[in-house]
Amino acid sequence: MRIISFCQKWDKLNQHEFTTFRFPRKDKDWQVGELVQVYLNNRSPKSENLGVAEIISKEIKLTGDTSTNITDIEAQVDGFLDLSDMEHWMIKTYGIRTVLTKSMNKLILKWINHMD
Repeated sequence: MRIISFCQKWDKLNQHEFTTFRFPRKDKDWQVGELVQVYLNNRSPKSENLGVAEIISKEIKLTGDTSTNITDIEAQVDGFLDLSDMEHWMIKTYGIRTVLTKSMNKLILKWINHMD
């Protein structure tokens, strides 16, 4: 079972279903129906196992100005103030070139076993 890790404990992680945006994986991209282990700070000695979730939806999104771009509402559901706030965080985390040139997966996950 593969791991999806978060760097902070977003409020959305307390909901039955939650959204996350991820760049496509080079080895094997995320798939609908896949079960994943959800961690907080997976590569840290202080990592925390949050539980197991199932990917119930996957949609390709772009950050540019197209019909498939990420909306303000989607950014807010993901835990940001708006799309600008999300883009700022993504650029700081991944770099402007990556954010402006690569598509992203909008994944919706449903908790199967959520450890509080």
